[in-house]
Amino acid sequence: MKQIDARGLACPAPVLQTKNAIEDENLNSIKVLVDNEAARQNVSRFLKSQGFKVSEQEREGDFHVTGGREGGVEPEGVMVEKQDTEQKKIMIMVANNCMGHGDDELGSKLMVSFLKTIKEMGDELWRLVFVNNGVKLAIKDSEVLPILKEYEKDGLYILVCGTCLTHFNLLDKKQVGETTNMLDIVTAMQLADKVINI
Repeated sequence: MKQIDARGLACPAPVLQTKNAIEDENLNSIKVLVDNEAARQNVSRFLKSQGFKVSEQEREGDFHVTGGREGGVEPEGVMVEKQDTEQKKIMIMVANNCMGHGDDELGSKLMVSFLKTIKEMGDELWRLVFVNNGVKLAIKDSEVLPILKEYEKDGLYILVCGTCLTHFNLLDKKQVGETTNMLDIVTAMQLADKVINI
């Protein structure tokens, strides 16, 4: 079994090391050591997306994420999807918890209004990604949390940056979406027909 020690590495390095090892060595079993919750979630989700059965153990503050799969299993993960090629895919990346610059109170009201209104995009709205200060919209007591939960319930895939949550010490307060990494975000950008940055 291949073992990768990704402790002390910032996102997305643990996932990228895992991805490279699987691709370069055509691995069917792997163990990845990480030292933070965001990396644990990201590595586990990535392995599952590649057809691995995943188990996790915590030992002395580190996480041991082990994945195994039968040879030739086709990945069925988050970013590998078969969609109608006629359907346009729009990704919205939200990097702040208020819209625009100048007056934060007004910016907060505008952001609430914007997030309530994006449902008008219909099925073309494909991904909603929160990074930097934007992750504060996906946590407990956020004014838009009920809206985001409804979107998620209706099938909108919401990604929330794990590095950003960790930076603001909010990882345990996230209430909606998947904790994600930069690899997932970049992959989503590549797959999207259009990316809107807010």
